[in-house]
Amino acid sequence: MRICSTYTMSRKVKYVLAFCLFTLLPFSAKAQTMPEYRLEIGGGIGLVAYEGDFNSSILKNQQPMLTLLAKYKFDPRRAVAMNVSFGQVKGSSKGENTYYPNLTGYSFKHSLVDVGWRFEYNFWPYGTGFEYRGAKRLTPYIYIGAGVTFAKPDKTEMGVNMPLGGGVKYKVGDRLNMAAEWTMHFSTNDRLDGQKDPYGIRSSGLFKNTDCYSHLRLSLTYDLWAKCRTCHNDRE
Repeated sequence: MRICSTYTMSRKVKYVLAFCLFTLLPFSAKAQTMPEYRLEIGGGIGLVAYEGDFNSSILKNQQPMLTLLAKYKFDPRRAVAMNVSFGQVKGSSKGENTYYPNLTGYSFKHSLVDVGWRFEYNFWPYGTGFEYRGAKRLTPYIYIGAGVTFAKPDKTEMGVNMPLGGGVKYKVGDRLNMAAEWTMHFSTNDRLDGQKDPYGIRSSGLFKNTDCYSHLRLSLTYDLWAKCRTCHNDRE
């Protein structure tokens, strides 16, 4: 009886091991075949808020903004991105505790277009974990870049801006990414609101007394362009 019981237990252990091996085989195969993608394309929706002479709070007069974006990933930590965003900016002298010598009851609302490039850095290697050892689905990130702003109050205004911000990204699926971020754009133009120097005080400096705007965005992107494993194997 003991011999029979020992034999039965041995068979059960073999069945359990075989089941575990069969269960883990797909994950092992996926880890070996899942590619690392170089390119992301997608879009985003968010809110833009003008901050300048006629709006002192980034939480006031927020307007919708749509974005098209593309991103090239050097590795799971570094990437460069390009975006084109379309929105509106809005502001008013009403409710501001400021005296404007030549203006009374001024308000505006007009279109704004932002074209930008930036460098991103992930705090943790980003990915599913299958295509890169130690990669994580969730990571915070920061970025800095340069861009061009187009606004149309009475005539088209153009200026250079510097985007600076951060956010959190999450890999929803093997090739689908979601990101939430906040950016402050420091502009070199003081006429994004249609008025230049309403205080009548001259100043100098790259970003001194110029208009800026913030952008809160939620985006979805899809991975493309799988990396060639045989040509560029950086995992060994």
